[in-house]
Amino acid sequence: MTSTARFDEFDTVDWIDDSAKERRRQQRKQQQQQQGVWNDKHSWIYLVYDSAISWMVVLIVGVLIGVNTAFISIVTEWLSDAKLGVCTTGWWLNEKFCCWQYSVPLPPPEVMQQQKNLDFGEGCPEWMTWDQAIFGKDTAPVRWMAFVALGTTMATVCGFLVREYAPLAAGSGLPEIKAVLGGFVIRGFMGGWTLLMKSIGLALAVASGLSVGKEGPAVHMSCCVGNVVSRNFAKYRRSAARQREIISASAAAGVAVAFGAPIGGVLFSMEDLSSRFPRKTLWRSFFCALIATVSLQAMNPFWTGKLVMFQASYDRDWHFFEILFFAIIGVFGGVYGGLCIRLNLRVAAFRKKHLGPWAVQEIAVLALGTTAITYLNVFTREDMGEALSYLLQECKDGGAIIDAGWNGLCVPENASRVAWGLLAATAIRIFGTVLAYGCKVPCGIFVPSMAIGASFGRMLGTVAQELHRAYPKWALFAHCAPDTPCITPATYAFLGAAAAMCGVTKVTVSVVVIMYELTGALNFLVPTMIVVMVARIIGDAIVEGGISEQLILLNGIPFLDDDAADDDAAAVDEHDQRLLGLPVASLMRTYENDMCVLPADGLSLDRLVRLIETTPNIRGYPVVDNEQDMRLVGYVLRSAIIRVLVANQLYSIVDGSLQADANATLPVIFGTVAANVANDGVALIPLDLTELVNTSPISVRPRTSAETTIEIFRKMGPRVILVTSDEDGGQLVGLLTRKDVLRHMRQQHN
Repeated sequence: MTSTARFDEFDTVDWIDDSAKERRRQQRKQQQQQQGVWNDKHSWIYLVYDSAISWMVVLIVGVLIGVNTAFISIVTEWLSDAKLGVCTTGWWLNEKFCCWQYSVPLPPPEVMQQQKNLDFGEGCPEWMTWDQAIFGKDTAPVRWMAFVALGTTMATVCGFLVREYAPLAAGSGLPEIKAVLGGFVIRGFMGGWTLLMKSIGLALAVASGLSVGKEGPAVHMSCCVGNVVSRNFAKYRRSAARQREIISASAAAGVAVAFGAPIGGVLFSMEDLSSRFPRKTLWRSFFCALIATVSLQAMNPFWTGKLVMFQASYDRDWHFFEILFFAIIGVFGGVYGGLCIRLNLRVAAFRKKHLGPWAVQEIAVLALGTTAITYLNVFTREDMGEALSYLLQECKDGGAIIDAGWNGLCVPENASRVAWGLLAATAIRIFGTVLAYGCKVPCGIFVPSMAIGASFGRMLGTVAQELHRAYPKWALFAHCAPDTPCITPATYAFLGAAAAMCGVTKVTVSVVVIMYELTGALNFLVPTMIVVMVARIIGDAIVEGGISEQLILLNGIPFLDDDAADDDAAAVDEHDQRLLGLPVASLMRTYENDMCVLPADGLSLDRLVRLIETTPNIRGYPVVDNEQDMRLVGYVLRSAIIRVLVANQLYSIVDGSLQADANATLPVIFGTVAANVANDGVALIPLDLTELVNTSPISVRPRTSAETTIEIFRKMGPRVILVTSDEDGGQLVGLLTRKDVLRHMRQQHN
C-alpha cells in the first residue's frame, strides 16, 4: 500500500518560474552595464563576485562537509570502543590511539584460550576491558553486560534527542532528498538544527551497535550544509532551482566522503538522487566532492591515511572458473535486497501503525536485543566499518592473522569455524538491519548491506578455498598455479559487499565505481559488473525499485522523475488499464471543487485577504477576466501577493496570523484597468497587481491525456498546469498540480 496523506506537508518548486527570474536578473545586469550604471572603479569587483560566487559556495560547502564527516568518524570510533573498554593513559583515547605503539592488542581471554598455538604478540596493557578496569580480573559476563548496557544507553539517548529536538533527523533522509531534488520543499528538513542533531545522533546510533550505517545520513547532513551555506547568499536564497544545484553537489560530496569515492559520489547523485543534473551541476558536484574528500584526507581521522576505515587493495587476479562463485554472490545480493526491502516495508508499516508513541522505548528494546546477540559472535561485535576492513583484507603469506580477536580469520585450521561464524554473522546482520533501518534514529542501510554481503562473500570464498585445498586436482581448479594461493576470500567479500549494496539500492554504475575507488582493483571491474548485474536482475524480480523508492511510496512523499513516472505508470497499468489515455478532465480541480480564482477586473482588499487566509495550502491562483465568463488571463503566486500587500502596509502578520491593516474596501485589480471606486464620496485608486501576473502559463485542453501532463511536469517542472476549454481555448475550466497527478496514480496503484 502507498500513502498520499503527507502530500500537503510539501510545497512545490516552479522550475519555469525560477528560470524566468534568473533570465530577468541577467537582463537587468546587462542593461545596467549598457547604461553605464557600473562604469566606476568598483564595477569589475561585483562582476567577478557574481561570476565566482557559485564556486565560492561550493568550496565552502565541500570543506565543511569534509570537516564534519571527520569529526563524526572520530567520535563514532571512540564511542564504539568505549563499549569494550577504556584506556588507562587517557579515557578520551580509543583503542587504536591508546595502543598505537603495539602491533596487536590483547584479545579477550577466551580467544587466547581457544587459540593457544597462535602468537598474539606483545599486547597492549594500557587498554583494559571493563571487567579488568572494574574488578581487576577477567570476567566474561561483566564484559557482556557492559557492552549491552553502554550500547543500549547510547541508542536510547539518540532516540530521545531526535524525538525531542529534531524529528526530521530520523531515518536516512535519502527518500526526502530525492523529493527535494525533484522539486518539493520540506520545511526544516535541511536546517542547521537538523544538521546538529543528526550529527550527534548519528555518532550515537552507529556506535551503539544497532545495525545501521552512516553513509545515507551523511548525504542528508551534507545537503543540510549546502542549504545552510547557500541560503546566506541572495543568489541562491531567491532561487529554489539554483539552490538545488548546490544541494545536488552536496549530495555527491556526502557520498564521496562516506565511501572515499569522489567520482562514485558524483555518479551516485546523478544516477539515484537528482532528477535534474545539467552540465554545470556536474562540474560543481565534482568540485564539491573533490574538496570534501581532500578536507577529509587532511583531517585523517583514522590515522591510516585512508578516507574510510574499510579501504583495501588487492594484487591478485581472478580465474575464469570463479565466475560460478561470482554468480552465486550476485544471486545472494539480489535475494537479500529484495527480501530486505519487502520485510523492512512490513516492519515500517507496523511501526507507523502501532509504535509511534513509543519510539524511544522501541529503540531501547531494539538496541538491547541487538547488542546482546551481536556480542556473542566475534564477527558482529566490532563496529561495522572495522568489521568490513577485516573482511576485505587479504591474508598475506598464507597464515597471517588479521586480528587476534577474529579467531585467526586467515588460519587454515580455523576454516570450518570461520565459515560457520560468518554464516551466523550474515543472518544476525540481516535480522538486525531489517528491524533497525527506519527506526527513529539517524540510520543508513549502505554499510549494513555491505557488511552482510561481505560476510557471505568471505564465507563463500573460505569454502571455495577449502575445496581447492582438499581437491586441488579437480577440473574446476585446473587453471590454478601450483604452490600459490588460487582463491582469495577477501575478493569474494569485496564482491559480496557490492552485490548486497546493489540489491538493496538498485544502483549499478555508481556502485561499481565506488567499489573500484575503495580498492583500486582495476582487474576486478568485470567480476564487480557481473555480480552487480545479477543482483539487479534478481532483485527486480522480487521487488521493483530500491529501498528509497519504496519508502517514498509508503511514507506518502511526493516524487516524480523519469524512473518513478515510468514505474508508477507500469504499476497502475497492471491494476487498471483505463489509466492509458485517461483525460485530464478526470484528474483536474474545477471551480466547483477546490479551485480558487481571482477576477482581473478587481475585488476588495477584504475579500482578497479572506481568500488568502482560508486557502493556506494553495500556492497560486488563476486570474480570469471575471467570474462569469472565466476567460483565462494568467496565473499569480500567493506569496507574491502577500509580499506586495505587506510592502504597501495593507497586510501584516501578527502572532502568526494574517490581518488586513486598513482600507478593507480598497479595490485590487490584476489586469483590467478599472475606474476609481468611490467610498463615501471619496475616490479610491485601485491597487494594481498586474505586474505579478504570469500571462503565459502552461495550459492544456480537457481531453489531453494524463501521460502528456506527466511528461510536462517531469520535463519542464511547472507548479501547475491550467486547463482551458476545447471550444476556443480561452475559458478556464480547471487546473492540475503535480500532487494531483501523483495522488491519483498512487490511489490507482493501491
